[in-house]
Amino acid sequence: MTIGVGGSTMEAELARLAAARIPAPPPIGPDELRARIAQLQAGMRAANIQALHLDASTSTFYFTGLRLRGSERLHGVLIPAEGPPIYISPAFEEAKLRTMLVLDGEVRCWHEHQSPTALITDTIAGLGYRSGTIAIDPATPFFTFDGLRRSGNAYSFENAGPLIAACRMRKSANEIALIKHAMEQTLEVHKATARILHAGITTTETADFVARAHAALGFDGAMSFSIVLFGEPTAYPHGVPYPQTLKDGDMVLVDIGATMHGYQSDVTRSYVFGEPTARQREVWNVEKAATLAVFEAAQLGAPCESLDAAARRVIEGAGFAPDYGLPGLPHRTGHGLGLDVHEEPYIVQGDMTPLAPGMCFSNEPTICIYGEFGVRLEDHIYMAEDGAHWFTTPALSVDDPFGTT
Repeated sequence: MTIGVGGSTMEAELARLAAARIPAPPPIGPDELRARIAQLQAGMRAANIQALHLDASTSTFYFTGLRLRGSERLHGVLIPAEGPPIYISPAFEEAKLRTMLVLDGEVRCWHEHQSPTALITDTIAGLGYRSGTIAIDPATPFFTFDGLRRSGNAYSFENAGPLIAACRMRKSANEIALIKHAMEQTLEVHKATARILHAGITTTETADFVARAHAALGFDGAMSFSIVLFGEPTAYPHGVPYPQTLKDGDMVLVDIGATMHGYQSDVTRSYVFGEPTARQREVWNVEKAATLAVFEAAQLGAPCESLDAAARRVIEGAGFAPDYGLPGLPHRTGHGLGLDVHEEPYIVQGDMTPLAPGMCFSNEPTICIYGEFGVRLEDHIYMAEDGAHWFTTPALSVDDPFGTT
C-alpha cells in the first residue's frame, strides 16, 4: 500500500487540521497598496495614458484592497495619471461602498437611469484630460467598454493589461509570504485527503472533505477549484463530468486550491491507492523527472518558454508524443499565480518573458494517457535574488508521495 494513503477518517482528519491551524500572515496593508498605485501611475505617465479604468476584478483588489463583484451595473475604480483613485458606484451602493474602502478617494455615483460610462468620461474630462488615452482593465465586460467608447469619443483606448501585469507579475515579500502560507496549508489538506481514502469512497465525497478541510484551516471561503479523480479519468487534465468510486490499484489525482487574504493556493498530487504497477511507477517517475527539469531550468533571466521546453525534453525522451501530442503533455507546463489562479507569466512556448525576482508560477507538466491514467505533480516556484525556490516540498516518490517515512 502506498505510504500515507488510507487508515484514517474524515472526522479525525478535520479535528487534526483544526487543532494544527496556523495563523496567516497579515493581509496587504494601505502603504503597499499606495506604492502599487504609484508604480502603476508612473507606468501610465511613461506611456502617455491619462486615466485607467479598473473594473470589478482582482486588479481592483490588487491596487485598492476593494473587493467588488461584477454585475450588469458598473462598479469600478478610475486611476488618473496623477492623484488618488476615484471610485465609481451605483448611487444606492454608496453607503455600503464607503464601509469597504481601504484607501481614501472620491466616490462618484450614478443613478439607475443614468450612464455610468458617461460619468467616467466626464470625470476624466473634469480632471483636465479632455482628450488623450484611457487604458481599460482587460477584465472589463464588453458592454462597459462599448459604453466608454460611445461616451468618450474624444479619447483613444488601450488595453491596460501590460501596465497591470508589470505591477502584478513580480510579487513583494508580503505577497510571497501569503502565497507560501496558502500553499503549505493546502498541502496539509492533501495529506489529510490521502489518509481518508478507502475502497468505495467517491470523488464527490472526497471533494466535499477537501472543502471542509480548507474551511477548518481558515481559508477565505469557497474553494477556487477542486479536481478529484480516480482511475482512468486521471488522464483528463480538468476532469470528467461524472463521479468515480475508488478501487484498489486506481491512480488518484487531486488538484485543489483556495484563497488566503485573496492569494491563491494550487497544489496537485498523484499517487496510487494500493500497490503501483510497473507502468504506473514508470510514468510517475517520468513526471517527477520532468518537474525537476523545470526547476533546474528556472534561472534568473531565462525566458519562460525554456522551462516548458525542459519538461518536454524529459517527457518526449521517455517515448511520449512530441509537442502537444498524446499520450504526453497536452498543455502548457505552467502559469503565473497570485490573486488569480492563472495569470502572467505563462510557462509555454512563445512566452519570452525573462524570469525575474518576485515571479511566481506553477510547475505541472501533466502526462496524459487516455484509456489508462494520468499523472500530474504540481508545486509552484518563486524567483528570488538568489534564484528559484519551491513554495511547497515536492512529492517524494511513488511509494511515499508525502515523505511520511
